[in-house]
Formats: sequence, C-alpha cells, structure tokens
Amino acid sequence: MKMRGSAPGIGSSMEDMGGAGSTHRSLGDVLDARRRHRFVGRSSELDLVREILGSDDLEVSVLHLHGPGGVGKSYLLDEIADVARDTNALVARVDGREVPPTPRALQDALSPLLASSDGDNEQRRVVVLIDTYERFASIDDWIRTSLLPRLPATSLTVMAGRAPPTPQWRTDPGWGELLRVISIRNLSPAESIEYLGAVGVDQALHSHIASVTHGHPLGLALLADVVLHGGPVSRDGAASRDGTASRNDIGADDPLPPDLVGILLQRFIEVIPTDLHRRALEVCAMARVTTEPLLRGALGITDAHDVFVWLRGLSFVYASGEGLYPHDLARDALDADLRWRDFDGYKQVFHGLWEHIRRHLHTVSGHEQQHAIVDLKYVFRHFPGVLSPVDWDSWGGFYPEPATTKDHAAILDMVRSHEGDESAAIARIWLDRQPDAFYVLRRIDGDIRGFAALIDLTRADEADIAADPGTQAAWNHARQSAPCRRGEVVTQTRFIVDRAVYQDPSPTLNAVPVLTMQQYLCTPNLSWDFLTLADPDRWNDYFAVADLPRVEGADFRVGGTTFGLFAHDFRQVPVDAWLETVTERVLTRDTSPPAVPSRPEFLVLSQAEFYEAAKQALRDLHHPDLLVKNPLVHTRLFHDWAGGDRASDRTLAELIRDAVDALSAHPRDDKLLRAVDRTYLRPATTQESAAAMLGLPFSTYRRHLGQGVTRIVSWMWDREVYGTGEQK
Repeated sequence: MKMRGSAPGIGSSMEDMGGAGSTHRSLGDVLDARRRHRFVGRSSELDLVREILGSDDLEVSVLHLHGPGGVGKSYLLDEIADVARDTNALVARVDGREVPPTPRALQDALSPLLASSDGDNEQRRVVVLIDTYERFASIDDWIRTSLLPRLPATSLTVMAGRAPPTPQWRTDPGWGELLRVISIRNLSPAESIEYLGAVGVDQALHSHIASVTHGHPLGLALLADVVLHGGPVSRDGAASRDGTASRNDIGADDPLPPDLVGILLQRFIEVIPTDLHRRALEVCAMARVTTEPLLRGALGITDAHDVFVWLRGLSFVYASGEGLYPHDLARDALDADLRWRDFDGYKQVFHGLWEHIRRHLHTVSGHEQQHAIVDLKYVFRHFPGVLSPVDWDSWGGFYPEPATTKDHAAILDMVRSHEGDESAAIARIWLDRQPDAFYVLRRIDGDIRGFAALIDLTRADEADIAADPGTQAAWNHARQSAPCRRGEVVTQTRFIVDRAVYQDPSPTLNAVPVLTMQQYLCTPNLSWDFLTLADPDRWNDYFAVADLPRVEGADFRVGGTTFGLFAHDFRQVPVDAWLETVTERVLTRDTSPPAVPSRPEFLVLSQAEFYEAAKQALRDLHHPDLLVKNPLVHTRLFHDWAGGDRASDRTLAELIRDAVDALSAHPRDDKLLRAVDRTYLRPATTQESAAAMLGLPFSTYRRHLGQGVTRIVSWMWDREVYGTGEQK
C-alpha cells in the first residue's frame, strides 16, 4: 500500500486504519500536520460527513462536491479523510491528475480497498475519495452503473470536481435519493481571518487581506505566502521593478479579477529568497511532475534537497506518488509570467528541463520510456507545431497496446467507416503481413476506440508495397530521393483512425507521437520515416515547423480520399539533432505559430485567457503589428463585431475603442473612463503623470483604472459568450 502525498488532495492511495502506525515521522507527515492545523471553515460539509458515517441508515452514498479551481476542494477531501479515519473506516483516495480515465486504471487504484473490504474487515465502513473528478468524465457512466454498485452497501463515495454531476445521476431512480450535491464557495470573512491567524500573518493585516482576496482560498494562501516572505499586501503608491506602478494592483473594493492567482503569483515571485528558488519554481511550472533528480538535472546542481523541500511547502504546490506539481491555475500563471517577463530566462530553464528528460529517454524502455516521451512533449504544451496536435485533456491518460487478432475485425470496420472499402482492403493486407505493426486504444467496454499502424517497409515484399498506393508512394520517394542502404530501415505510419473523430485531436492522435518517438529511439539504422494523413493541406504548416515537411508530388488517392505524406530522413538529421532543431524552431519568436489543424472556426478562450488577451490588447492599442497577433482576432467576439466578414478591414483597435466607449453610456462610469482614456487611449508618459493630470491620488487612480478595465473586459466577455448583453 502506498501512503498519500504530503500535500492535500493528491495521490492514489489506500489507508488501512487497522494496522499499527510507524513511530517514525517523515517530512510528509510533518507537512500534513501543518496543513491540517491551517485548515479552516467547511464545518457544514464536515458535519454532514460525520452524520453520514455515524448513521446506520443509508440516506447518502455519494457526496458530490463541485466548485472552481483554487476553491479548496482537495483540502476539504483531506479533512474528510481524517474524519473517516476517526471512525475506523477503510479509506481509498484517487486523483484524476494521476490515474488515467479508464476502468482498468481506476479499478487497479481501488483494488487494495476492494480486497480489504472483504473478510475480517467486512464490518468496517468504506470511504472512497475521488479528486479532480472532471478528468473521469469519459467514464462517468461506468462509475455510476458498474463501479460504485460493487462497493459495500455501507460505503460512502465523495467526488470533488469543477462541474456538478451529470443529469444521469439525478434522474437515475436508484441514485437520485442516495446523492447529495454541494457547491463549494469562497471562505467567509471570518473564516479567512481565522486562516490568516493560523498561518501567522500579522493580525493588523487580516481584514485587508480577506477583503482583497474575497475569501478565494488559493488567492488567500498566495497572499499570505507573499506577506510571510516579506512582501507587501498592496502596492498602492508603490513602484514596480522598472520604476513605474504595477498594472496588477487590486483593491479591496475591486471585483474579483479572473486572473487573481496570476496577480498574486507575480507578487510572490518578487519575494522568492534566491535565484535558485525562482528557477526551481519555474521548473515546477514547466514539468509535468518535479522530483529531486529532475531539479538537479534541469538546474545543473548537485544538491536539490533544500529547494525541493521549499517547493513542497508552498501553498499552491502539491505532492503525488510521482513528485510535485503546482495547482493548475498557478502552473499556467507561472509559465505565462516567465515567458512574458524573461523569455531568454524561459529558454534557459526550458533547455535544462528538456535535456534532463531527453537523457532519461535513452536510459529506459517499454512503458517507462512512453511515460518519458509524455513528459518530454508536455514541456512543449504552449508551443504549436511539435510532432502532432494534442488533446491535452486526455494527454498521458491513454497508452497504446499491441492489437490482437480479436481486434482485426473492429480495425477493418473503422477503416471502412472513415475511408471506404478500398482502404479497408489495403488495411487487411497489412494486418495479414505485419499484424505487429498495429496498436490500439481501448474503450470502456474493451472494444477499441482507435488504432495506428506503423509499417516497416523494408520487411515488406514488392507485391505488398505495390498493392497499396500509400506505401508505394513512400517507397518510391525514398528510393528516388535518397535510397536506403543495406541494413537501414524505412517506416511509415500508414493508418491513424479514431472511431469518433477520425484524425482530429483525440486520445488516438495523442498516441501517435508516443509510438513514433519510441520507434525513432528503438529502431537501429532508421533512415526514412513517413507519416500518412488525409486532407493533407491542413497539415502543411504544422509539420513544416516539426521538420516533417510534406513530400511534393507524393499525394495519392484511395477511394474518394486524398492522402499526403510527411517525411524525415534521420540519416541526414538524427533523432537527437532533430529534437534540437524542433526545439530551437518553436522557441524562436520570429517563427509564426503554425495553424493547428481541425481547430474550431473561432478560437475558444477560457475567461482567464480572454481577460489576459483583452488586457494585452489595451496595452498594445497603438501597436497594430502586435494587435494582429492577439488571440481576440480569432474569437467569435471579433467576427460578430466585424459584421461576420473575416476579410473585413476593421481592426482590433476599433473594437477596443468601442468597448471603451461603452463606459460613456453610464454617467457613473465617467471617472473610470477618464482613467482608461489617459492610460490607454491618450496615454500619459507614466501612470503617475496620468494620475496628476486627472487630479487624483495615485491609489485612487489605480482603483479607477482597475475597475474600468474590468468593466471593459466584462462588456467584451458578455458579447463573446452570449453574442449580446449589457455591461453589468
């Protein structure tokens, strides 16, 4: 059995309360105790759990907690685990960030609990805690209909996620009465003050910090970290590092900004004790998970223990069985801040991390090597044009496995469904000749949801190659351009089919770079590798950046579908050099981001992403060359505002001015409009000068500006989401 990580809400574990505990305390035990001491609020939720576990009546079997990121769901699960332990219950905990969303993986994670709930332990209550439940959305029906009914009748399952339960939970006649749903909100002012006292913040600052953060638990913890590390609560009237006032001030009366976590993290960054600690935090933000060996390798140091312990103690960094990782909101804010603030520093940290993972790739094999490939690509997640488009929600959650003969019929059915009978006949040839070339991803019921076929052309005879226009096109190009020599290998990813979305981003498409990278690393004397894709025009720019250019004159048709070939000769640019080339290319800011295939007609931004893009547009209002690169130009907002004409000459600057003008419709917003006008439309030389021109104290000017920007962005956001709507 694996004990849970030290940070709240993280890990996949089973805690058997019947055995004797160890008398030796680990650092994780110490951190657990400190975090329990700092836990405040949620008394009604905990009282409900105590009532459920203390009752013999089966009134509630599933407790579904939901709320936005950073609201403290994982911390609450920690406390629920303690409550369950006090009743001598068997407790199992899984986290969607660690356990792949498949029935097999979830059953494996819970197997110690299921085994222990039999025999001598049959009288003990069973408590299952599932964190980050939104990651299990694809198997929600299976959890409801198959997994939970197998648990003992007296069990309690607590699920915590960002979304409410699906309607099927409420409409199911059985579950309807056994389900309780709780929406997790911010802490009350009294609870916020109680937390600040528990962590040791000066009492004189309690009320102001509680007001500034509006009781947002992660924001509250971050600002407490800032203060405890010697930083200020507020920057009103203070100067930033470049001598001007920060654009990220917030006041107690300001509405809660969508990027509160980003604002507070920037303050925390300024009070980090040393450059080494700062770089360690940056590594933690970039890497999927962070360990001491990874810190040593990425930072080029011999001893990373102290800085690893420092990371583990931060309020927004959690621990799992694999290592440390920051809260999702904090990770994105930290990564974006470094890329914006110091791109040269970003590249330095990126290279150190990338080199460490790349070295690791050459020391492992099999499934462990696939995990390392997943980690390697993860660091590129903010850069388009690397190996293939990604469905990040399922990244690392599904791994391909060799197809069996029982899968052949399903494979042929999928090819026939998406590419036609002629293509299915070709697939049958390769299933007969090279069955080991086929890899599948399985659905909940065990059937396959997708597959990929990696053909070795140097193992095929000429008749088989001639029978397939795709392999013939690849073989002809290799032979005519730079023929392979004796002992060299030519490979081709000949088929990629996802049952639901064909070759659009999906778990199946995710599996392709994992399979091909492993093939590159493990195939001696690899010469050419070809990738076969339908509708090839949409992939051109993408794979050109990835140094897998489209082969001119090699398109072919099967049935009614046109396919293209994308190729690389690894003799000219070996695997390691190819990785270097791709890395340098995506880190070069002069390279225009390639178009992502199959993206929606409009770019769909989260509220936080939209908020940041709108603020950037205000800052770039007088720089048309920067505005044309702003993500807002690809949104529904801009399209609708421009009259539906994507070729319109209307500019983002005009849209921003219209949004600013919306403030003038409300006389009460006149003071906000004047602050925005003198900062962005007719900017003064400095913000201090703008405040003086308006005859305002600097802190008042900053408050008016912040509120004005929030009102403008809200006006734009309403039109992005709803198409119409009045500013609120």
